[in-house]
Amino acid sequence: MRIVYHLGAHCTDDERLIRCLWKNRVILGHQGIVVPGPTRYRALLRDTAITLKGRPASRDTQALVLDQIMDEDRADRLILSWDNFLSYPQWVIRDRRLYPAAAERIRAFTQIFPEIEAEFHLAIRSPASFLPALFAKQRGKPYEEFMGNADPRALSWSRMVEEIRTLNPDAPLTIWCDEDTPLIWQDVLQTVSGHAPDTRLTETDELLASLMSPEGLARLNAYLAANPPATPLARRRIVSAFLDKFALPDQIETEIDLPGWDEGLLAELEENYRRDIARIRSMEGVSFLAP
Repeated sequence: MRIVYHLGAHCTDDERLIRCLWKNRVILGHQGIVVPGPTRYRALLRDTAITLKGRPASRDTQALVLDQIMDEDRADRLILSWDNFLSYPQWVIRDRRLYPAAAERIRAFTQIFPEIEAEFHLAIRSPASFLPALFAKQRGKPYEEFMGNADPRALSWSRMVEEIRTLNPDAPLTIWCDEDTPLIWQDVLQTVSGHAPDTRLTETDELLASLMSPEGLARLNAYLAANPPATPLARRRIVSAFLDKFALPDQIETEIDLPGWDEGLLAELEENYRRDIARIRSMEGVSFLAP
């Protein structure tokens, strides 16, 4: 068996991935892919990791935890998803870093099932939009306390990924950009679940439905049905063309209103993000999904 952890990040997925896979759990179950309900494992894994304090779980503990997560006697892949696996929103920025506990948290989860192979999946997002969205998600902190004296220019996804790889060198890590997700959604679903390429999942339109008009989505689906794309690249080009024409402006353009933020800072954050992506794509042990 292989355990698959989808880690978020915050303000990227909004639970769409696990909702889609859950709706397709019967189809996936025929391929040995188990998608348990999130309430069965989120608090359980958090509490178990805290109890173990970094020690590997015994076989009895592993069996007990698995028995609470899944009803099936066996599985080829077990899909677990939670954007709080790495941190709660209020602690994402600490010590002037993004997710400073990420590497240790991943190590802790692998110790719950030390004899079972694990893989991890994560979407990242430009700090130019990620930080405002994260600030809006947490409650009660003023901006200065939320940032904790961190310079937004210094917050780096690649540093976080390097730390994860250093402490967890045997754990495969797949990463993609949240900005690309509408174009590669089918690839993301397939990579996380591991379903056969010819599997026809249902109810996969939630993300596009949030980004484009109902008329545009209907026309896109009609076009895809009449002109099935021969390759994933062809599909991405079609989706991109329809998004260009039918995207909802308020979903594509966001207004940034944070103290001290201006056009110059936003441009600098975007440039830093591009460099971060290039570093991550070159890292050993990291698979990067791109359009």
